[in-house]
Amino acid sequence: MRASYKKLISFFLFSALLFFHPSIIFTQITLRDKIAQMIMVGFSGTKLDDSLTVDLSQRNLGGVILFGWNCDNPVQIQTLTAKIRDAAKTPPFIAIDQEGGKVARLNAGNGFRNSYTAYEIGTMFNSADTAETQARTMASWLAESGINLNLAPVVDVNVYPQSPAIGALGRSFSADPAEVSRYAALFIEEFHKKNVICTLKHFPGHGSARNDSHLGFTDVTNTWTESELLPYQNLIAAGYNDMIMAGHLFNATIDSLYPASLSYKTITGLLRQKLNFTGVVVSDAMFMRAVSDNYGFEEAIELAIRAGTDILLYVTNLKDGLSLPLRVINCIEQKIQDGVIPESRIDESFHRIMKLKNIYLQEITTTGKVPTLFDLRTYPNPFRDVATIYLEIPVATAGSIVIYNLLGRQVAVLYEGELRPQKYAINFSAFKRAPGIYFVRLKTDQVSLVRKMLLTQ
Repeated sequence: MRASYKKLISFFLFSALLFFHPSIIFTQITLRDKIAQMIMVGFSGTKLDDSLTVDLSQRNLGGVILFGWNCDNPVQIQTLTAKIRDAAKTPPFIAIDQEGGKVARLNAGNGFRNSYTAYEIGTMFNSADTAETQARTMASWLAESGINLNLAPVVDVNVYPQSPAIGALGRSFSADPAEVSRYAALFIEEFHKKNVICTLKHFPGHGSARNDSHLGFTDVTNTWTESELLPYQNLIAAGYNDMIMAGHLFNATIDSLYPASLSYKTITGLLRQKLNFTGVVVSDAMFMRAVSDNYGFEEAIELAIRAGTDILLYVTNLKDGLSLPLRVINCIEQKIQDGVIPESRIDESFHRIMKLKNIYLQEITTTGKVPTLFDLRTYPNPFRDVATIYLEIPVATAGSIVIYNLLGRQVAVLYEGELRPQKYAINFSAFKRAPGIYFVRLKTDQVSLVRKMLLTQ
């Protein structure tokens, strides 16, 4: 007992020396870093521009969305996404709208194939096999293109078939909420197999709308029914926890003041508290006229964040010729300093975002050779909030990356599955975890490597 006690004392003394050793680099995640993770932007052209490069590399921008104008051909898209990943300070969400049919950025025009609409699959064909085959094909396109987030599937119920933004474009699987749930689940399953994140949209339901929120104020108060929540209820109850997009939909039965994307009652009250969704909430595009015609730029930001929105989505990275992410970061930081937005709201969103990123392994693009040895490293160490786990995998293998506490109890599984021969990085969010010593283990058929991490307050 006495020898064991001495070993334990020595272990803690070594840990203290490690923490205070001058050669150890300590990097703290700043408030501005956290805010930047809450922003996703689009951009013009088929190449990464200088402003967006700075947003990714110096401002810690959380995500980029690609549109049709960014996508020329498969090779160009792969090159573009690799450059986005290379530039990013933190592994970014790289998103696209790939629903199928008329809303599919990858199509025959840029080297892929045209696809069926959700309505054709769920109502006309009513075929699970067709749904699975198409979803599997599109998921492969995204994975091979370096895209890790699909802003789909649409789970709006086809209440009004002529709805200009949904039914008229064939974007709804069915008028039956149960069928919408079934086909959305098939869609999600195929994308998850390729490690692509999904997004349910447009909460709390756009299928009954007589107007298009892209073009102006959209009121569904008299047409919406609670049955439009069923796809969300069913999928969340089944374990869905990726992203949900809040629509710019005014629904006085839920909130008599604000549209869903800016509504605390809708996002926090209904989606989080009543439906028990704990994943990431992303706004619909913030410059859509349903918002921009009725709320100022800074007012919309404040309302969205106070409502519980985690990611603000913009279709451009520039405003008046200058960095839009920088302007959003400055706006939010000032509102925190003014006491209008509590800093705790930023922490909540940041950790939801990082938790989701933790689930999906982020590859590091390298131009070098395949690693020759297995390796496992962490940075920074000691760390606050988030540590990045770096892997080098020399051969294809099955493996897992697991975090343990000092008592040897498992606290997080960062990844479990197939690993290809290359370099990887994955983030570990320590939100609400006690300060102290943790261990990360890489276990494969060939090796078991363990590294120590020190989490500070």
